[in-house]
Amino acid sequence: MEITKQKKSMKSLMWDIIVDISWANISKKYFGKSRSWLSQKMNGLDGNGSNTEFTEEEQQNLKEALYDLSNRIKICADKL
Repeated sequence: MEITKQKKSMKSLMWDIIVDISWANISKKYFGKSRSWLSQKMNGLDGNGSNTEFTEEEQQNLKEALYDLSNRIKICADKL
């Protein structure tokens, strides 16, 4: 019997921080896209209900955006 590994959505991978981040700002600042675009990518469904996911380039861009945000938070915390 073959067991298929179910791919986790980006949203489930980032559940710990999902409510603490302004995803609308990340979408605009780092992708130049709308809030709904990022929400659809995070949920794995586009506006028509079809499956969608981040391209490798978009995933790398999101990773770099989160690293940038974490560095900016650390700099602010260090100023306290």
